[in-house]
Amino acid sequence: MSAYRDEDPRIHAIKTRIRVVPNFPKPGIMFQDITTLLLNPKAFKDTIDLFVERYKGKNISVVAGIEARGFIFGPPIALAIGAKFVPLRKPKKLPGEVISEKYILEYGRDCLEMHVGAVKSGERALVVDDLIATGGTLCAAMNLLERAGAEVVECACVIELPDLKVLQGKLLSPSVFMGNRLEMKFL
Repeated sequence: MSAYRDEDPRIHAIKTRIRVVPNFPKPGIMFQDITTLLLNPKAFKDTIDLFVERYKGKNISVVAGIEARGFIFGPPIALAIGAKFVPLRKPKKLPGEVISEKYILEYGRDCLEMHVGAVKSGERALVVDDLIATGGTLCAAMNLLERAGAEVVECACVIELPDLKVLQGKLLSPSVFMGNRLEMKFL
C-alpha cells in the first residue's frame, strides 16, 4: 500500500488489519495475511470502496481476478462498477477450452488460464490481486488478457512488497509497470 491516496484515513486502518506472519509458509518468508482484513467488515468494505472509487466511470468492462485472492477482491469491484468478472486460474481448474500463459516466478514456473471467449477484443480490463511481489503473475495476467484482445487499463493490488527484486526488470518502480505503459496503483 503506497503511492495511492496516502492521505485517505482508510488506508491506515486497512494496513493495520493485514497481519504479517513470519516464517510462513517456509523460513525467511514474511507472509502477508489478508484473512485478518476480511474479518473486519469495515476494513474490507473500505478496501473495496477505495478501488470502486478509482475505477467507477472508467469504462472498464472486465475485472480479471488472479487465483485465489483476486477472487476475493475482484467480484465485489466488478459488481460495483458494472463489469463482468473473469477468473484467471491455475492450470486444469477450468472446464472447456482455455487460453494459457506460462510465466517465471522467483521460485519456479507457473501458468494462468482463462476461458476462451471470456474476454472480447477491445474490452477494457482491470487486473486484481491481493499482492504484488515481483510482478511476474501480473505480467502473465496482462499478457493473457492482451492476447485475447483486451486493453489492460490498470492493475490493482492491496499489498506491495517493495523490498523484493523485480522479475526480469519488468516492474520499473512501485508506480510504473511495463515501461510507463501502465501505472500501478496501490492502496
